[in-house]
Amino acid sequence: MIYAVWLPLLAPLFAVPALRHAAAWLAPRRAAWVLLVGTVLLACCSTIAVSALVVFGLFQLEAVAAVVDVRPQQISGYATSALWAAPVACAALLVGSAQVVRIMSRHHREVRAERQAIGPAGSELSVRPDDFPYAYALPGRRGEPGHIVVSSAMLRTLPPGEREALFAHERAHLSGGHHRFLAASQLAARLHPALLGLRDPLTYALERWADEDAARAVGDRKLAARAIGRAALAAHDSKSPAARRGAILATAGGAVPRRVKALIEREQQDPPLWSRCWRAAVAAALVCGLAGTVAMTADAVEDLHLNVRIAQGDAVSP
Repeated sequence: MIYAVWLPLLAPLFAVPALRHAAAWLAPRRAAWVLLVGTVLLACCSTIAVSALVVFGLFQLEAVAAVVDVRPQQISGYATSALWAAPVACAALLVGSAQVVRIMSRHHREVRAERQAIGPAGSELSVRPDDFPYAYALPGRRGEPGHIVVSSAMLRTLPPGEREALFAHERAHLSGGHHRFLAASQLAARLHPALLGLRDPLTYALERWADEDAARAVGDRKLAARAIGRAALAAHDSKSPAARRGAILATAGGAVPRRVKALIEREQQDPPLWSRCWRAAVAAALVCGLAGTVAMTADAVEDLHLNVRIAQGDAVSP
């Protein structure tokens, strides 16, 4: 049915608020994974649905119908409304694909330029003689470790203990592969604009994940909080272009005051019963919604496949 095509396109409008809501309750690592899986799943389903509309539109063209031996008037599973939607879907798919290629190319150029600046013999820590304070995690090539890039100005800003916390934070970004999370979120938002609403929560979850790892590494949550706050405050107005590149997780990422507060505050007690029930209800609705989106996407593809076979004159058993 044609309705199965529209649901994956509309699902992000409802799933994004639910994912943001659920991520706020979870531990940082778990929140990052939930946001990543939800983002990729919604992006894939919506892209498949758009592609189904594009295929339907192509089959209405006489030249394409002749090549694949299809009689368009017999594709009955798709309503007439899909006919005018097909050109729009084609334009959206082309624009989204072009944006994905552009983002991937830009990220590749950014990371390659930073790696070339470090050189092949660079160690894990690369200190840049720069008057602007910044620090960021630079992912390595496949099979190679990444690098922690920090300016001399940032090192002068932090005392020794806070430097270690900062290095542990950036090391957590590298070991966790957080750049892949961020890249997936950026690409998904180009395929469905509603998914842009998940980028900030994912960035915050990744930064909190690295904050917690840094606090465990130095054994002092307050020290880690001071290091993060001081480094972010110093890097906030940094004029270094590298610290603002989209493929790089910079020091000032995420909501810094919230991050510092989360490190300083003691762990909260268990929420009341009504809150636990509400969270369980939201989680169940979110899981059911995502599962329904996948099911409707599969149904739309199967429906198109069956109708194409019918249009080709194939006998289809019930």
